[in-house]
Amino acid sequence: MRYLAIDYGTRRTGLAICDPQEKIVSPLEVVRGQKSLLGRIARIVQERQVDAVVVGLPLNMDDSEGPQARLVRQFAGKLKAHLDIPVYFEDERLSSFAARQELASAGLGKSKAGGRLDAVAAAEILEAFLERKGRLRRSDL
Repeated sequence: MRYLAIDYGTRRTGLAICDPQEKIVSPLEVVRGQKSLLGRIARIVQERQVDAVVVGLPLNMDDSEGPQARLVRQFAGKLKAHLDIPVYFEDERLSSFAARQELASAGLGKSKAGGRLDAVAAAEILEAFLERKGRLRRSDL
């Protein structure tokens, strides 16, 4: 299955995608603003033959949901109404931190990374989702 991951934000939203074999996850792009976001996601879903969407859910460290998680859930509701494919949530607590570390280890500081941070964070979210999915599949054996 091909998944599209979304690191939703009110100013910038990062997108990442995996191959149909779920082996390779790649940062895709960062969409700025809200105006064209749903339309852009719908085009990607159609053009890239995406089977499902994974939305990062920003939980607090105590597993509770704060205001940002409520915004993400509202966005996911709009997304579900706009698309005809499943929408899943994945804990994204440390995805931005991991993305910053990954970019720094590649020699890309804040200024050089440009707007890629959100797309790399989306890739982190998708990798976590696929890893968890793989563990669930193996536990069924």
